[in-house]
Amino acid sequence: MRIVFAGTPDFAVTALSAIVDAGFEIALVLTQPDRPAGRGMKLVPSPVKELARSRGIGVATPLMLSLKKGGEEAAAVHERLQAAQADVMVVAAYGLILPQAVLDIPRGLPDAGCGRITALNIHGSLLPRWRGAAPVARAIEAGDATTGITIMQMDAGLDTGRCCVPKQRRSCRKTARPP
Repeated sequence: MRIVFAGTPDFAVTALSAIVDAGFEIALVLTQPDRPAGRGMKLVPSPVKELARSRGIGVATPLMLSLKKGGEEAAAVHERLQAAQADVMVVAAYGLILPQAVLDIPRGLPDAGCGRITALNIHGSLLPRWRGAAPVARAIEAGDATTGITIMQMDAGLDTGRCCVPKQRRSCRKTARPP
């Protein structure tokens, strides 16, 4: 199975590592562009970019993927995605909203009763409670007793696709560090 992976922070590194270690072929990685960091404000690659490069996986770092707003850069990334001939896209904390045109590029997984799946999102909370960005931080700030992940089929909305895998729960209290 050929996979395009889209992710940026350490949370996404765990997912990408697991997919690669399981023997799946990663055709391309999408991640956020390098950002200034530290006292010297030097450009620093995302954790996902560092892992992909260390494993010899091709990386694209578009500023946006909308063909209307992203111009030639977005069109070039769309071409790379099409050339990747992926079966599915896996997304984990990528940081950009993926337009429907991007979600429709992979061939899709065989229908297992929930329709053709072209893109899956690994969301760091038990949806729908913490939809959107920073779900882990919001669960901790709210003092949630349990948390987990949701794996969902992606659509053009923000965390609005159908859940494909039962939610995994873990007690926050057992894993919290003492004060």
